[in-house]
Amino acid sequence: MSAAGLFPGFSNGIADVGGIHIPYVMAGSGPPLLLLHGHPQTHVIWHKVAPALAQNFTVVASDLRGYGDASKPAGLPDHSTYSKREMARDQVALMQGLGFERFSLVGHDRGGRVGHRLALDHPKSVDKMMLLDISPTLAMYDHTTMEFARAYWHWFFLIQPAPLPERLIGADPDFYLEEYMGKRSDGVRPFAPEAWAEYLRAFRDPACIHAMCEDYRAAATIDLVHDCVDRDSGNKLKCPLRVLWGIYGTIEKCFEPLADWGHVAETVSGRELDCGHYIPEEAPEALLGEIQQFFQPGEHGKA
Repeated sequence: MSAAGLFPGFSNGIADVGGIHIPYVMAGSGPPLLLLHGHPQTHVIWHKVAPALAQNFTVVASDLRGYGDASKPAGLPDHSTYSKREMARDQVALMQGLGFERFSLVGHDRGGRVGHRLALDHPKSVDKMMLLDISPTLAMYDHTTMEFARAYWHWFFLIQPAPLPERLIGADPDFYLEEYMGKRSDGVRPFAPEAWAEYLRAFRDPACIHAMCEDYRAAATIDLVHDCVDRDSGNKLKCPLRVLWGIYGTIEKCFEPLADWGHVAETVSGRELDCGHYIPEEAPEALLGEIQQFFQPGEHGKA
């Protein structure tokens, strides 16, 4: 499941949540903290911070539906199989199955979008939330510019109807991963060889490639419908929200994350970090400090 040796002292598990299998690693004995990864990675992105966090938290790092070793059902015509609503339900069921009715959450990239929907749909489940290097999906589509489209070309490529992106990526998945992840601000330097090998292993699965495309197709369709309903009804995030972004990333260049999140959250704070997009692997020490400071022990606990 996870790359050998990257999560010392962690136990491995696979949760069955309504027929969807969600793998996870877990360690620690403090307040529960759920870590959600982004595209095109797995829970392994947290290997530089999870062991230290387990000294103060009960850390759960899971794979999102469609990623890593999680279930990868075929997408439905309306892409609802990979709506952030469904992906969020997976993670709530995982945490409840582990005995945690209320928990805190850190989400990077796609995991942040799942966290956003999770906290809106299940406000009683989330104590505090930290989101890494994203602005809200609706805001990013509403304010698309040429600079953003060039930098985030995958947002517009992956949403093309199946099987176009699936077949093109599947012809050489290693090349796609190297181009997509290796052309960011810091190249492949931040990724440990064991972690990179794990990302490649998972990504070579054609079902994973299809699921990732469906994740983005959902983001450009049904997820926007859900987001518009919340916007029009005035439904905002109730939990304290902390947002962090990399100074060398596209969010810094093209968006105003504090203002963007301020439109959809009641309480938001945040700042830029001296890194690019892959904060957990590029700036683990800075992230650890932020998490330790923001997530103070509160009303957490088992059911």
